[in-house]
Amino acid sequence: MSCWAVIVAAGRGARAGLGHNKVFEPIDGRSVLARCLDAFQRCGRFEGAVLVLSEGDEAAYSALKDREGPFPLVSRIAHGGATRRDSVYNGLLALPANVELVAIHDAARPFVSGAVIDATLDSARAYGSGVISTPVTDTIKQLRPDGTVVSPDRDALRAVQTPQTFDAQKIIEAHRRAREEDFPATDDAMLFEHYYGGVRLVTAPGAEENKKMTTKADFEAFATRVPDMRVGHGYDAHRLAENRRLILCGVEVPHDRGLDGHSDADVAVHALMDALLGALGLGDIGGHFPDSDPAYKGICSMKLLEAVMNEVHDLGYGVVNADITIVAQKPKLAGYIPEMKRNVARALGVTEDRVNVKATTTERMGFEGEQIGISAQAVALLSK
Repeated sequence: MSCWAVIVAAGRGARAGLGHNKVFEPIDGRSVLARCLDAFQRCGRFEGAVLVLSEGDEAAYSALKDREGPFPLVSRIAHGGATRRDSVYNGLLALPANVELVAIHDAARPFVSGAVIDATLDSARAYGSGVISTPVTDTIKQLRPDGTVVSPDRDALRAVQTPQTFDAQKIIEAHRRAREEDFPATDDAMLFEHYYGGVRLVTAPGAEENKKMTTKADFEAFATRVPDMRVGHGYDAHRLAENRRLILCGVEVPHDRGLDGHSDADVAVHALMDALLGALGLGDIGGHFPDSDPAYKGICSMKLLEAVMNEVHDLGYGVVNADITIVAQKPKLAGYIPEMKRNVARALGVTEDRVNVKATTTERMGFEGEQIGISAQAVALLSK
């Protein structure tokens, strides 16, 4: 079943008081929009996504892709309208004709989990709609026209969020009719309910953390909180061998020999992966990617790093920063370090200023100095 996402990022976010669209504001080194797109990319169930932007935000998004991208899931851009309803409709019109399910999500909810996205997709596949919701914890009062109040049964109330996932053709038709009839709605579920008689509400782990970043206080809360932080250290070494490519941080470095190993033997990335796994108490790369498994024969270590980062994200952590030291007598690596930093930053989902890659020699001492092999050490700091 063809699934696409419509990510709505066209609001101005005036209540955040930032002077720019709040989706471009960083939280712990990664922007709100990038975090949102990361979550949908990691889900792995979408063929593509339409990103709805205000007309003046294309340059900001282009700069964001250069810093924090790429975002391969986003294959189409639509422009926002005068209201959220108009913006969503523009995004829906940009979908391919054969889309069967569409998940509509506010980019201002950057902490959406894979479990939440999956729950809405599974419900929409089975019932035509899936809207993530949470129980209401506050006592709600409903105001009558005469000024008196009534207290609804709290156990029967739910607060709805995004993503809201629907049969694509039905939600497009609901939006079309709402525009013709000027039917007001605060979310897409209200439209679907109005024209099709109801929606399916779902719950999932992580829904309570699926917070919408709305006010300046929301951003300030992240700047002042005491985070759950983990630090890990990694070390690896490989022997230099004939007829092997020398790969370091995903960059091929010209040399007369390369590093020997079951994979591409990217010693720097191996050290980094061990640092990430160590921070979370998850062992080492030998336990996750054993050299006895033919599936990892010759594999690019950047792909293995992607798998490790999926584990990091699944446990609710992100990278704060990482520092890698490569120890090699030869070749000289200074000219290749900027590309190494870019590769690692993209893999970790952080800006380049949060990654450091450096190279040193041992003044011809030890196996590195004798050019028998190359080693690397890495330190990574994670935050919940």
